[in-house]
Amino acid sequence: MENITVKINGVELEVPKGTTVLEAAHMAGFEIPTLCYMKEINEIGACRICVTEVNEGRGFRLVAGCVYPCSNNMEILTSSPKVIAARKKTLELILSTHDRKCLSCVRSGNCELQKLAKDYGVEDATVFDGVKNEYEVDNSAAHMYRDNNKCILCRRCVAVCAKTQGIGVIGANERGFKTYIGSAFDMGLGETSCVSCGQCIAVCPVGALSEKDYTNEVLAAIADPEKTVLVQTAPAVRAGLGECFGNPIGTNVEGKMAAALRRLGFDKVFDTDFAADLTIMEEATEFLDRFKNGGTLPLITSCSPGWIKFCEHYYPDLLPHLSSCKSPQQMFGATAKTYYAQKMGIDPKNIVMVSIMPCTAKKFEIGRPDQSAAGVPDVDYALTTRELGRMIERAGILFNSLPEEKFDDPLGLSTGAAVIFGATGGVMEAALRTAVYTLTGENVTDLPEVRGTKDIKEATYNVAGTDVKVIVTSGLANARKVLDDIRAGKCDAQFIEVMACPGGCVNGGGQPQVPMGVRNFVDIREERAKVLYNLDKSMPLRQSHENPAVKKVYEEFFEKPGSHKAHEVLHTTYVKRKVNEI
Repeated sequence: MENITVKINGVELEVPKGTTVLEAAHMAGFEIPTLCYMKEINEIGACRICVTEVNEGRGFRLVAGCVYPCSNNMEILTSSPKVIAARKKTLELILSTHDRKCLSCVRSGNCELQKLAKDYGVEDATVFDGVKNEYEVDNSAAHMYRDNNKCILCRRCVAVCAKTQGIGVIGANERGFKTYIGSAFDMGLGETSCVSCGQCIAVCPVGALSEKDYTNEVLAAIADPEKTVLVQTAPAVRAGLGECFGNPIGTNVEGKMAAALRRLGFDKVFDTDFAADLTIMEEATEFLDRFKNGGTLPLITSCSPGWIKFCEHYYPDLLPHLSSCKSPQQMFGATAKTYYAQKMGIDPKNIVMVSIMPCTAKKFEIGRPDQSAAGVPDVDYALTTRELGRMIERAGILFNSLPEEKFDDPLGLSTGAAVIFGATGGVMEAALRTAVYTLTGENVTDLPEVRGTKDIKEATYNVAGTDVKVIVTSGLANARKVLDDIRAGKCDAQFIEVMACPGGCVNGGGQPQVPMGVRNFVDIREERAKVLYNLDKSMPLRQSHENPAVKKVYEEFFEKPGSHKAHEVLHTTYVKRKVNEI
């Protein structure tokens, strides 16, 4: 590729032709702030915070650095007095229509707009005050709220919903000063075919979008002496929670997380990874049964509730392809309120099952039909990683000073196969490890072909003399391509893994929000996934069928994978939904 020479704040360097001013500045060690820009997703130059002075031989002028391409011998100034004055004025204009209740905002201290106002010395946010639009908060969805009074019209949420997820249930309504982000015909988000993935929340720079917070309800349950409050934590949470407390992206905080949960007052601290192993036992059995006996293929995984709702809305004709297995969250709750409750002599009605998830769709999932194995909801409250971070902070727990502690037995025991569930390809790899062992007696532990963040991964494995083709994809726009091939009869795979969020649960809508200035240049999916794969390598047991606690629960309660009892407790059904209909 041809290189060109540019000079940034006096620093000369070579950059590939086509590089934007923003990218070139980053290469030179300078940050240009943005509010709307998302690499390859929302490159529109709308917010104008990225304005930068450039000279291409005709004198310096202001351009939008996020979309303006560099030219040979261009001079660039990223923080001249003219640039700073322009950015400050833009911030003052944005703040003139912004609900500035920063002290009580869920994003206070982690708000991109708040940081920029501080960085550029916006001391008087009322300079351009005047008429404001007022909006009712949209609370119609099960998992989140939308407060357009805080929206800055960056359109990141619109772009990620349409391009990354291929759904597009939100967009810009009206024009000019009356423009606002909403759904068609002013429907509440809960009335649309939103799949609750929360990717819009993950990219929102301010507090306009956030998950519904149930931490007060959980704390009330912990304070109730009549209740036994159990908590389970998903694999990806340990790879993200540390960021809430200043740890670098990709820090494993499993031990400190367990310690913090005990100090919050939970009666037992368990690991959703146990149920991930349980899921593999059921799902691998289901796959082998379909594969050997002419069942509906390809079998598609069912761990991601956002993906399930997407399939129900947009591909209801393909529901027979879904595994009937509940997700690990729901399997854990069902097992806790049947097997564990019976073993401990606790009435399931007195158990409060709390899950800590990287996923906002889990909040929708707990209210789905056919998710109450003991006659009560399998899971009572699903909290995001962010909600747990706020609980820990509010309780005054010094997270980074905590000792490393372990999960409680027996529902805290798991294998390496379970922990990689949090990364795209992890469920497939875990299932194949057990499927291969079941058919051949061989132990397989590393399957690099299904790892990584590539949009769609395909691989063929020869197992006991038979070729098994698998597909792994994440991000629902990518899932559409695979499903369209199935509909058209062009898919020859037997087993498919789909996760709603790009990169899998490590990049879930409930994970800590990372400023876009970081996300545009660091692949947080890869950094968080490394935590899970490193844990997998370090664990003494790496196949789900080796988990002694899982073996015991089958011996004492479920009899065997795929049994009638297992189907009653661990499996579920699906609902055909129409587009924009609940």
